[in-house]
Amino acid sequence: MPQALGMMAAMQVLLYSAAWCRDCREAKRFLERHNIPYTEVDIEETPGAVDELMKHVGKQAIPQFVIDGEWVQPYRVGRGFLHEEMTERFGLCK
Repeated sequence: MPQALGMMAAMQVLLYSAAWCRDCREAKRFLERHNIPYTEVDIEETPGAVDELMKHVGKQAIPQFVIDGEWVQPYRVGRGFLHEEMTERFGLCK
């Protein structure tokens, strides 16, 4: 197994999202396209999820990745999903 794939398999990724969120759907496509295992936390279905967002981010901004405990916002308003930055963050080949 290539080293990068081994690192991703050991990485714990949470995706805070909602079904209606377009950027969240793009975040899921990115993770799935790159075979990055993740656990989805639907903020509308998971008790306490919105409280966690507020605690760590200070607002109800989704999507949010939590990568090995580090909160990472994978999009920017006006730019959408940050493909290049997330490719680099996950150590993927371009």
